[in-house]
Amino acid sequence: MKNGVKTLKATAKAHTNIALIKYWGKRDESLILPMNSSLSVTLDTFYTVTTVEFNEKLTEDVFFLNGEKADHTDTERVSNYLGKIRKFAKKHLFAVVRSENHVPTAAGFASSASGYAALAAAATKAIGLNLHPQELSQFARLGSGSACRSIYGGFVEWQKGVKEDGSDSFAVPILHEDDFPIAVLSVMVATNRKKVLSRAGMKRTVETSPFYQGWLDTVEHDLSELKHALELRDFTLLGEIAERNALKMHATTLGANPPFYYWQSATMEVMEAVQNMRSQGIEAYFTMDAGPNVKVLCLPEDEQKVYDQLKQIPSVKKIFTCHPGPGVTILPTGEADVC
Repeated sequence: MKNGVKTLKATAKAHTNIALIKYWGKRDESLILPMNSSLSVTLDTFYTVTTVEFNEKLTEDVFFLNGEKADHTDTERVSNYLGKIRKFAKKHLFAVVRSENHVPTAAGFASSASGYAALAAAATKAIGLNLHPQELSQFARLGSGSACRSIYGGFVEWQKGVKEDGSDSFAVPILHEDDFPIAVLSVMVATNRKKVLSRAGMKRTVETSPFYQGWLDTVEHDLSELKHALELRDFTLLGEIAERNALKMHATTLGANPPFYYWQSATMEVMEAVQNMRSQGIEAYFTMDAGPNVKVLCLPEDEQKVYDQLKQIPSVKKIFTCHPGPGVTILPTGEADVC
């Protein structure tokens, strides 16, 4: 209770992830069911902390992002998502949501993954649901597809499922964050909001690109090979598959109608620099999500050499050094409110 008013409150922290086998395309837009299974690594550097407080006196949801009241569009999206949790919990309470995002937003760093994973964990906990991680993964998926993978740490597979209701579409852990030490250098070449958002780009590609079927025909094989690389702890194989898979995903956008692409000239500079490193005997590989920024995979013993070479590229604005990180956690929210 707070001043005699019933409140339900919880805080959660979730880290973002980078897909090594990409999720690209939906078979169901409303339930966010993917056309293909995917595999990611959760990162330790980027995260979102979200507090959800349901209050019986509220008449609508309120959303604060990074200390500022969010605009109508973002608030409506969060409110619609909370509505699904309210319906499941059979409780009609509105909430104040306060989210602190420690992720570069909308430039190819998957802020929606950590954002909705943290929101799902905090909201379900606050409203009194004690969910198994698999169930929590399904709830996170309803906010943002990639968020379902951020429920777990380390290397995570999102199984696409086949059922129409999505009950078999959720993430499962493959390797703990300490089981295969790798480094991921997140290279920022752009900070502006991308012109084609992921959801719109995905939909356009599925509906119009003749290259998309080639993606579907090969992505499951890529996934199987990458899981084999993880079993063997074979970094070379992992890097080769991840780089190839990223290039195939981005190639599908060039065949869309109208065509589009997420890369900038600086993106290409980083990709070329990574390939040049390999010719020098430094094992490094690149991958990109739906944005211009590049993630460079290497072994921890090479990360300083890779960092130093990337830093020499004039178009590179920032480099963040990341490693496999933890899954979602519930944080203390302070002492209990007293009537």
